[in-house]
Amino acid sequence: MNVLRSLKKDAIRNKYVYFMAFPVLAYYILFHYLPMGGLVMAFQDYSLVRGVSGSTFVGFDNFISFFTNFQFPRLIRNTLTISVAEIIFGFPAPIILALLINEVRGKFFKRTVQTISYMPHFISLVVISGIILNFTSSDGVIMQLYTMITGNPGFSMLMRPNLFLPVYVISGIWMHVGWGSIIYLAAISSVDPGLYESAAIDGAGRFRRIWSITLPSILPTISILLIMRAGSIMSVGFERVFLLYNPTIFETADVISTFVYRRGIIGFEYGFSAAVGMFNSVINFVILISVNAISGKFTGNRLW
Repeated sequence: MNVLRSLKKDAIRNKYVYFMAFPVLAYYILFHYLPMGGLVMAFQDYSLVRGVSGSTFVGFDNFISFFTNFQFPRLIRNTLTISVAEIIFGFPAPIILALLINEVRGKFFKRTVQTISYMPHFISLVVISGIILNFTSSDGVIMQLYTMITGNPGFSMLMRPNLFLPVYVISGIWMHVGWGSIIYLAAISSVDPGLYESAAIDGAGRFRRIWSITLPSILPTISILLIMRAGSIMSVGFERVFLLYNPTIFETADVISTFVYRRGIIGFEYGFSAAVGMFNSVINFVILISVNAISGKFTGNRLW
């Protein structure tokens, strides 16, 4: 009874906080937790007509079909390659930008750089993909510069399998580096200015202060965001890959999510797509647990 009474008092005292939290809770319940009941489709030959209760139970046949598919090694390789490349090159980019912006003393220049770097994040992904396709086409801006510098005729970059990865990673950095730097700038702003003053008095230069004060101070933020990013390593964004790839570069561009789209949505194999989605979630969960434990052991920072 005491617990219920305390909860009631807390709810009355913080009613506006609970009111603001309600839409977020409703979103996650409706779109993340309730749909988990549909995982039973992964073990069925699901039919839209018969529904979940009437579809035939097939056990692990959908999983076996995915694991034995001749495209399985290529899908795993491409998905991991793109995700790891984004972590190696894309994850540090907002940190570096935040450190550079923090060192700028001119307020007008700093705000201008921040505004310009944020802008691509707010542009529609379809528009962004169209811009990338135009820039990388045989007569696009990049190829015109290539022709001017080398004298060789231009070519479509997204028609060559070996160029899809750099185009994808670089365009991703361009889109998200400014927005991602906001969190790190907020973390940097909480660092005690007295630490910088003491280091300057001791003769520490600008780079030394960044290395010895700024980076250690924002390490918890970096660790948490890296753990969260590692937890989605098997979930390469479907939309951008789908908008940029084409059959000529499936060798390096086709990932699990696009394969599921073709088999599950276009091919109406809903049970198969549910099985692949469940496989992805299990692998992401295992990686998340592992990276969280490693981070806690070596840095002392973890999600839980």
